[in-house]
Amino acid sequence: MSLLTFSRFILFSSSPNFLSFHRRRLPRSLFRFSLAASRGAESSSVDDGVAVLWFKQDLRIDDHPGLVAAASRHRTVIPLYVFDRRILSRMLHCLSYSDEMLELVLVAIEDLRESLKDQGSNLMIRFGSAENAIREIVKEVKATTILAEEEVEHELRKIIDTMQEALASVPLPERSPEIVMWQTPFYDINKDLKDLPPSYHDFMKLQLPMTSPLGPPRLPPVDMGLDWGPLPSIADLKQFMDGNPSKSKEDWTSIKETVAEKMLLNGPVDQVEVSNTLIRGVESMNSTGRNQINLNHEQTQRKRLQKSAFVTSKGNLVGGGTNAVLNALNAYLRYLEGTSRDDWQEVHEKLRENESRDGASFSTLFGSALSLGIISRRTVYHEAIKYEKERNAGFLSPFGYSAAAIAAAADAVFSMEWYWLMALKSQINDEGPFSVRIWRWNGYLIQYTVVGHEGPAVLLVHGFGAFFEHYRDNIHPIADRGKRVWAITLLGFGTSEKPNVFYSELMWAELLRDFIIQVVGEPVHLVGNSIGGYFVAIIVGLWPALAKSVVLINSAGNVIPGYASVPSPKERRTSGAAWLGARLLLPFLRLRLPSIVKNCYPTKMARADDRLLNEMLRSSYDPGALVLLESIFSFDLSIPLNYLLKGFNERVLIIQGMKDPISDSHSRVAMLREHFAGIVIKELNAEHDIAPMMSCQTK
Repeated sequence: MSLLTFSRFILFSSSPNFLSFHRRRLPRSLFRFSLAASRGAESSSVDDGVAVLWFKQDLRIDDHPGLVAAASRHRTVIPLYVFDRRILSRMLHCLSYSDEMLELVLVAIEDLRESLKDQGSNLMIRFGSAENAIREIVKEVKATTILAEEEVEHELRKIIDTMQEALASVPLPERSPEIVMWQTPFYDINKDLKDLPPSYHDFMKLQLPMTSPLGPPRLPPVDMGLDWGPLPSIADLKQFMDGNPSKSKEDWTSIKETVAEKMLLNGPVDQVEVSNTLIRGVESMNSTGRNQINLNHEQTQRKRLQKSAFVTSKGNLVGGGTNAVLNALNAYLRYLEGTSRDDWQEVHEKLRENESRDGASFSTLFGSALSLGIISRRTVYHEAIKYEKERNAGFLSPFGYSAAAIAAAADAVFSMEWYWLMALKSQINDEGPFSVRIWRWNGYLIQYTVVGHEGPAVLLVHGFGAFFEHYRDNIHPIADRGKRVWAITLLGFGTSEKPNVFYSELMWAELLRDFIIQVVGEPVHLVGNSIGGYFVAIIVGLWPALAKSVVLINSAGNVIPGYASVPSPKERRTSGAAWLGARLLLPFLRLRLPSIVKNCYPTKMARADDRLLNEMLRSSYDPGALVLLESIFSFDLSIPLNYLLKGFNERVLIIQGMKDPISDSHSRVAMLREHFAGIVIKELNAEHDIAPMMSCQTK
């Protein structure tokens, strides 16, 4: 078994006989938890100190390595959940249906508390910042250990670091408190995470064995006369969240509640009125939400009594406790069998409603439960494989799964695990010119970087098939000119997650909108290349309050004189032609990638270097790459740039490379000059990628 050592902490790899743990210590030291020890073992290995187990996004007692280790190694274990506005806000923003998610969290915590009581313990509930709550508990009970799940998201890692700093000031007579980070290993990885192959194709060749889920442990009773704290009602929790003192005072932060497609259908884009209209609409929705929230708890309780897995008032998401989610999973997997059970029929109906493309319903229905940790990824895989064996007399076919629902569940968790591993690898690997951060959007992991500490905010958006390092020659120079620069790798590209969803230009625009609101936190100067320029134009057209200025570099999109209204949208689904076309196109692109990319740089072929080509080729083997490629056949760029940028002209800079082989640059510039009064157009003696020559002017 190899020991993985990193600059910030120490991590032990998993094996059939070991859990995956590392400790952040004050001071650091090494420790290893074995399955034997965590399942009961000798009393000599039991620590007399008090352990605090901090639940965050691991709201379960089944398959919980942290809980198993705490129960086996400590005589006293205090399970803790902190209603921290920062964590809850991030959770609600990164997943859809924010009010529904709040209900889902509350129901899961209620079930978690009852499950812990059944195991002989309880769940302590506190409100406020996690670091302050944990520090006070450590002082009160003289805790020596805090166990928490490893995180990859930047904001959560920051909170853990802040907690570590807060604990450094807690005086304890024997030793300083330590933070033990744990993981739920999907694979038995017996090598340094840094040494894992970056390609999913090569990773699967390793044929790493799968680890098995753990059962719930029996917990030691806590006889310390502690105040365990009350479980809030949904109304109390909503009031707590609305009272967030760190909540931005800018009205435009509520723009996230709007839907791009509905806004486009409301009529011509008016840059003066749209912001006020959005604010009034959001205020109306918030008022309605406050009236409705009082009805939610009663409706939720009624659904739970009816054994429905859709426990929230809206009923869109699978939730409840682990047993409820497992029951819904079993119903989902057995879709082809049919059933007379009402609760399973409900799952089957929701599956049909959300199957926007083959297998997409699984992430839609179960994604939130997985993100909250009500059920683990490896438990989902274990249940899927168990049912597959039931269907095939104990055998697994080398030719794939026997039912589409089994494939959907297994493929989804395999994909989630891969991107989680790559995200964790990016956080412990300090090589490369840019520091990678992780943001979670709608449950999916997105990579980005930020450079600079002061000045106006600039957001760089890449084109199709690229990633944030497309701007590798611009990020630092722009920051050096007194800017704070964000560059994002969009969903479906680079090492960002590639989920089984329907990709569209409006989806990517909404992602960018949410990134500006949640991550940047202020209006930005937007820069977009190729189709990324079209996404940027949609931002300006629908949510102009988010943009200070726009730079379009060889942007996609047309100019249509006299364009006045957006036609009613047609339902877009993946066609058979798109499915087949993507599977024929991908091997061709892999084979011809060097020549295709170099054709975009006819006079500067050095730009198509090995680093760029290798990352594009690597990304093509990622799970979900084919789904992304299918989107090429369904893009709708029919809304012209002059319609989207109406009223914003004085703050638009268009940069056109006159040697761009992808478009007729001279005709395009002539059309832009004729129909874009007030904009600035710069013609450069450059190609499709003009990053080395780009003059990013923010106004």
